[in-house]
Amino acid sequence: MSIPARIFILATVIIGGLIVVGGALHWHSDDPLRLICYAALASIAGACKVTLPNVDGSVSVTFLFTLLGIVELSNSELLLVSIVSSAFQALLNTKVRPQLVKVLFSLANTAIAVTLCRQLYHWPVLSEVGMQETFRLALVALAYFLLNTIPVSAIIAVTENKRAWWVWRQCYFWSFAYYLVGAVLAAAMVMLNRLVGWQASILTLPVIYLVYRSYSLYLGRLAAEKSHAQEIAALHLRTIEALALAIEAKDQTTHEHLQRVQVYALEVGKRCNLNPVELEALRAAALLHDIGKLAVPEHIISKPGRLTPEEFEKMKIHPVVGADILERVQFPYPVAPIVRAHHERWDGTGYPYGLKEEQIPIGARILSAIDCLDALASDRQYRRAYPLEVAMRMVADEAGKAFDPQVVKLLSEEYVELERLARLAPPLAPPESPEKGLATQAFAVPLAGFDMSDKGPPADVTDFLRSIAAARVEMQTLLELVQDVGKSLSINETLSVLATRLKRLVPYDSIAIYLRKGDVLRPEFVAGDDFRLFASLEIPVGHGLSGWVVENRKAIINGNPSVEPGYLNDTNKFSILRSALSVPLEGLQGVVGALTLYRSDLNAFHRDHLRILQAVASKITYAIENAVRFQLAESNALTDFKTGLPNARALYFHLDSEVSRCRRTGTPLSVLVCDLNEFKHINDHYGHLEGDRVLQGVASTLRTACREYDYVARMGGDEFVLVFPGLQSRDIEQKVASIRGAVHEFGVSKFGSSVFSISIGVASYRDGIDTEALLAHADRQMYECKQEFKAGKAAASIAALAGQTPESISVSTSPADQPGSHEPAPEIAP
Repeated sequence: MSIPARIFILATVIIGGLIVVGGALHWHSDDPLRLICYAALASIAGACKVTLPNVDGSVSVTFLFTLLGIVELSNSELLLVSIVSSAFQALLNTKVRPQLVKVLFSLANTAIAVTLCRQLYHWPVLSEVGMQETFRLALVALAYFLLNTIPVSAIIAVTENKRAWWVWRQCYFWSFAYYLVGAVLAAAMVMLNRLVGWQASILTLPVIYLVYRSYSLYLGRLAAEKSHAQEIAALHLRTIEALALAIEAKDQTTHEHLQRVQVYALEVGKRCNLNPVELEALRAAALLHDIGKLAVPEHIISKPGRLTPEEFEKMKIHPVVGADILERVQFPYPVAPIVRAHHERWDGTGYPYGLKEEQIPIGARILSAIDCLDALASDRQYRRAYPLEVAMRMVADEAGKAFDPQVVKLLSEEYVELERLARLAPPLAPPESPEKGLATQAFAVPLAGFDMSDKGPPADVTDFLRSIAAARVEMQTLLELVQDVGKSLSINETLSVLATRLKRLVPYDSIAIYLRKGDVLRPEFVAGDDFRLFASLEIPVGHGLSGWVVENRKAIINGNPSVEPGYLNDTNKFSILRSALSVPLEGLQGVVGALTLYRSDLNAFHRDHLRILQAVASKITYAIENAVRFQLAESNALTDFKTGLPNARALYFHLDSEVSRCRRTGTPLSVLVCDLNEFKHINDHYGHLEGDRVLQGVASTLRTACREYDYVARMGGDEFVLVFPGLQSRDIEQKVASIRGAVHEFGVSKFGSSVFSISIGVASYRDGIDTEALLAHADRQMYECKQEFKAGKAAASIAALAGQTPESISVSTSPADQPGSHEPAPEIAP
């Protein structure tokens, strides 16, 4: 609250307080019962108040008893009745608890007003001039009206930042007539009291109710009418602004674009001598001409580069959709035809209907030239803004081709002044209301890319609500797809997420994602109908639908799925599906594969599906490449390069899980650690390359000797580890013998004689041991076996020198030959 307001309130409260104190000190009452009756009636009148609209204030009929008290009561009694009734008015029936300062101000102002009015009524001059009592009451009513309403209006204006004159005129001036009627009623009550006594004042209760009711009805109707008018105006304003804001929210490049285009268009329209109706239509169209972009997916609008033919076809629906939206609003002037035609060209090559020259509405001709000028002079995602002079020259070059020459001439002459006005102008008020234009018709979307389908029915672009909803769903699904695909480096998880999300955008019965491996496409992910057929294919590049797409880097729409297995020349392999949509997956290193969808209906896919699939392919190819690289890196980290077997790191992971499983289920587990004997001899005599081939052959031999679910790994060097889940103790010796025999046969087939052999250590899982203890025990057994092999070899050499046969030397060559030659540790199962 400002300083003057504080001073005014303080002065009013002090003066009113002094008046009340003075009245109390000089208290005088001729009839206390009458005083009580008047105070009760005035209190009832104060409680029957009506809240004023738009301000923090109220009115009541207490003035009726104030006028009556001025005539019949003493000053002290009048102050009491007035203050009590004002207190009831201020404190009762309030939605919010009133502030103390407001209550004090109201009471003090009432005390001042009634005191001055009583002095006026008993002013001797009025009696001397012979003024009748009724006229004196009318004069007092006028004075009381002014003294009671002007200070209150002033303080409301100060505290609520409004003009005092406006507050007084809007909220209190209308009640002056009630004060005059109150003066007449008060004069009648005075006369009646003099005839039958003050008790007749009780008959004023119906009068109080009638006045209160009339107040309520009048103010209620006034508030309802004003509220309705405000709601209609606000609703219209919000509708227009919401449409414009929807455009700006959809296309971030249109910031300030609408206002600038509106200023330019109105000024050029005035110079073209458009009538007021045409100017209002142009004003609305300049604000709402891009509303149809609500039906265009955001990734197309915000694409930082040139649109593909399919994307441009989608963009071209926005004038038609925009016109359909605006037709529903029913402007009193032709806005929809301007919006529908604002991308037509002077030479007839524009869209959507190919209108030319004077066939194009004048508003659309003005708007198209100005829209282009402002777009060239504004920043876009794919380029910086051109200087205004350069942009104007580019527009002028299109005069007679894209734009009306007369409009371009006016624009060329005035663009500097128009730019100055656009910079200085405040935001323009939106047009008064929306229009009814011509009905739009659907148009066929042109062919694009490699298309093997018929044109099919035209797209139903006039159903703008469906178009807007589809654009929103498409954008949301693409956003979710990109977010979810980037969350995982697993190729299977990545492609599974893609298949799930994609089905919401492009319905399909089967999906196959082929990745290129050399000159062959192999299915990395397949789901849906004919799963077994597509999962079994290895399509040569250039063959089938997907092979053709990869080789030519072009999409195919509505191809024949049975072409896919055609390279097999097998009549028994065909697909029951009848339509295919395939797009290449192009990454940084070229085409990495193909994304192909299949449907059971003939010509089930249309060009909008192709556009969506191309947008998806461009976004997921890099995620697929990263997942493939991760899969390769993960495989290399866990695979031995020479043999293709799991390495030591993978072995520990696998063995940990097997030990945990055995601990849970109690099933047996056996581990064999194998080491080649005389492998150094092979490297020394045949070379390391031949040694690598031996390791590869031994690895293959061990895999062959094991069951499908057994695990074979290379620990390093010439050492291998075999894991046998579920192998019983009684079968271990037989398994060891078969492995030794298989390795022996491989050595004989490789070198013609037994050049090397294998030492094997065995350990079986028992409760309470872990992976490292299991491997350590098997390793000790293997080294004991190896030592026995060396001892046997040494004995053979000594026997040869002594002329004895090796058999006469008592040396065990392996635990399998002499199972009781050493005491097994507790972990050994046999």
